[in-house]
Amino acid sequence: MADSITTSPNANLGNVPSVSIGEAVSRLADMYCSVINSGAGIASVPSVMLWGAPGVGKSQGVRQMASRIEARTGRTVNVTDVRLLLFNPIDLRGIPAANEDRTLAVWLRPQIFDMDPSEDVVNILFLDEISAAPQSVQAAAYQITLDRTVGEHRLPANCIVIAAGNRVTDKSVAYRMPKALANRLMHIEVDTDMDSWREWAVSHGINEKVTGFLTYRPDMLMGFDTSSDDLAFPTPRAWEMVSGLLNNVSGDINSIFTLIAGIIGSGAAAELRTWARVYDKLPDMEGIFRGTEHNVPRGIDALYALVSAMARYASEHRDDMDAIENSIAYAEQLPPDFSVVLMQDYMNMEEGYKEKLMEIPVFVRWMRSRGALLNGAR
Repeated sequence: MADSITTSPNANLGNVPSVSIGEAVSRLADMYCSVINSGAGIASVPSVMLWGAPGVGKSQGVRQMASRIEARTGRTVNVTDVRLLLFNPIDLRGIPAANEDRTLAVWLRPQIFDMDPSEDVVNILFLDEISAAPQSVQAAAYQITLDRTVGEHRLPANCIVIAAGNRVTDKSVAYRMPKALANRLMHIEVDTDMDSWREWAVSHGINEKVTGFLTYRPDMLMGFDTSSDDLAFPTPRAWEMVSGLLNNVSGDINSIFTLIAGIIGSGAAAELRTWARVYDKLPDMEGIFRGTEHNVPRGIDALYALVSAMARYASEHRDDMDAIENSIAYAEQLPPDFSVVLMQDYMNMEEGYKEKLMEIPVFVRWMRSRGALLNGAR
């Protein structure tokens, strides 16, 4: 499939390619797996700089990429996440100390350089918020990004370096990158994308009310507006926090409405609350997976909610293949586009889960009748 690439409209980034976070994850994972599996070495490709609005999902994207590299190379992947905005230069360079005969100063190695250099390991050093860090910290971070060293400390050969930051035009704290440095990096601007976000959400336990609402209203995934002074607004990161409240504090939106509004704003929270009332009318979820529930709702909003609820329940019971089989049989009653979204969610629950599904006769039957529609899934 051809890459969906556009030129960034952001004046600060000029002709940098702009892709969805899912596309960036896919292309970067392909690149790193290629050089790792061929033995060419990670240093044979340039370090990467990810640009994007606050909360767009850059951090989650790096972790998704790590999972794909681990699955496709058979190596253990360790991610070291460094939030540079909280660092001082000494945190990167290390602390000076006297050598044994007290004639020279040596620099104690910072903890971020304490990486496993084994051949069966891949390390990812993720330097986040690089564009917002103090310039003295940026200087040390750029040395790591460009030369894989800082002072006398050198990263192991198995270390991938990825930096990320907000654009100057995002009205966040951000400094322009000097062109001499910029010319030595691979720049990618990332943007929100509902398809890749839902794929990530299903495999990471995001609350079904959040995934259902955003599938119904994908325009609400990202509400960042540089012209607005609002402190609370929807972003992929903010919706993940809302999911945490619903999963761990209360599933009753009314009881935690103020908390949700404090994350995504009162308007978005009110829309979520109004839409989520449809969950009270859904068929019995346990009955669907036991094979005893056959009632299918008719409303479009209820169908979106149903698919998200089923995907969440399936993710929590993914090893119970009898229950999964019952739910697929139920899904055959759904309108084709909704059953396609659900089966796409099932296949994305974990790496290699499609192969498990192919051992279920009813899924094979579904693939024969509706599998051709998968390319048009949301």
